[in-house]
Amino acid sequence: MDAEKTHPETPEVSSSAPPPDTGTTAPPVEEEKPPWRAGNLEPMPIRKLPKAPPSVHLLGPTVFLLALGVGMGESYMWPRLVLIFGPEIRWLFLVGVTLQAFVLLEMSRYAMATGESIFFGAARVFKPMMWLFFFTALAVYIWPGHMSAGAGALEEITGIPWQASATAGLLLVGVVFSLAGVIYNLLENVLGILIAMLVLGTSIIAAVVGSWGDLADTLTGMFHFGYFPDEVMTAAWFPVVVGACAFAGPSGMQQMWYTLHLRDKGAGMGAHIPKVRGLRHAGEEGSMPSRGFMFDTDDPAEMEKWRGWRRWITFDALLLFWGVTMLVTIAFTVIAQAASRDNPNVNQLLRADEQGAALAAISDTLANSTTAFIGTLFLGFIALIGLNATLGLFDAFSRGQSDMTYFFIPGMRRFRMSHLYAAFLWGVIIFGIVILNFGPADGPAAVLDTLAFLSTFAMGAYCVVLLLVNNRMLPKPIRPGIVSNAAITLGAVFYLGMLIFSIVQYGVVVG
Repeated sequence: MDAEKTHPETPEVSSSAPPPDTGTTAPPVEEEKPPWRAGNLEPMPIRKLPKAPPSVHLLGPTVFLLALGVGMGESYMWPRLVLIFGPEIRWLFLVGVTLQAFVLLEMSRYAMATGESIFFGAARVFKPMMWLFFFTALAVYIWPGHMSAGAGALEEITGIPWQASATAGLLLVGVVFSLAGVIYNLLENVLGILIAMLVLGTSIIAAVVGSWGDLADTLTGMFHFGYFPDEVMTAAWFPVVVGACAFAGPSGMQQMWYTLHLRDKGAGMGAHIPKVRGLRHAGEEGSMPSRGFMFDTDDPAEMEKWRGWRRWITFDALLLFWGVTMLVTIAFTVIAQAASRDNPNVNQLLRADEQGAALAAISDTLANSTTAFIGTLFLGFIALIGLNATLGLFDAFSRGQSDMTYFFIPGMRRFRMSHLYAAFLWGVIIFGIVILNFGPADGPAAVLDTLAFLSTFAMGAYCVVLLLVNNRMLPKPIRPGIVSNAAITLGAVFYLGMLIFSIVQYGVVVG
């Protein structure tokens, strides 16, 4: 249904009779600006940009990136690399998470200016580029790895078989999302509470078991730029380091899905787009427009509101995203250092890539050196990471796939966006339950290698997409500047360059 039915124009006044003479001069009629044309798709009508909220805020769409990003990289991969190569290796984490903060700012630029997802922007440049991401998501993000990892930690605590708790968790996610009024509002509040628990809890554990020396080593290691021990440049470890760089924050397509969370938040021109609702409330969804909108970039008042939105999202990127991700990683690294110092077996397990055994060993070491409660609490936070990631990932996957399906598969607009969201959500849940109970829980090894490869490839690819979309599809006054373009170009070279080198030099993908 066309957007004009959702946002009706001012009705025309009949010209059959002249207006009465009131003795005053009528105000001049404001001429409507022509729509903004971007690519070969439908032009975007001009609408008013909403006023931006205060820059300083507690919750926002970045909470979804934190739920997706604070996972294996922060709790396992980077602590592991620090124990093997020393804290100096953390300069790569600093580079990775800072690049992702720039990506966040540039992903938000197009989404807030148009109300469209970055997938729609990619289609405006070249449709096959968008379909690449559609099929990548379908191949990679249907495996229930996060939920199974969290359930494994829960089994250590409760003794409940991880398949049972993971299956129950998947069903719970589906039911909660289906019953929700506006899915975004529910998830923002739930994830905000869970992330706060994770940050405070891991910080407290790190303070109890770690030392000032552990903290100092972790912090100073971030500034040893160029540190690359010889052992890193081997087939065994270089792919691992590449994967860890990709997992410094949200990996793969997670930043792209963030544009859909911005839209449902009502950020910028996303305020003109209806929100995705749970299946029970799908009938309450407003008519979805067939394209986004643009604001008048020649109007100084509109540009001032735009600068307000950029300040709002910059606060999200620097404090909530960069700061919280850094804090959680520091806490887990301090915990791992303390555990390794008290139990050399932890280091051996980490070197052997025994993730589950290593986390269990860290828990046992913490329990022996402090109290049993601390060891149990550590595993509880690993389970919490699995829940956070699953909530965020299943929601984001369903949003991204339904968005591309609705706008670009013929005949799909006869359905509501909420119906398509529910179809993808329950499809990935049913697939996950089958895999958990009747197949390889994490997928076959070849699929895991493909996941690692495509995650890093997708990050380099979306940097290229950002450069094309933001510099070609947006009006000149709101296009990125030289610093932003340089950072995104560096991101493309960083991810794609290391990935290609790993394949050419060692014949392996990210491990």
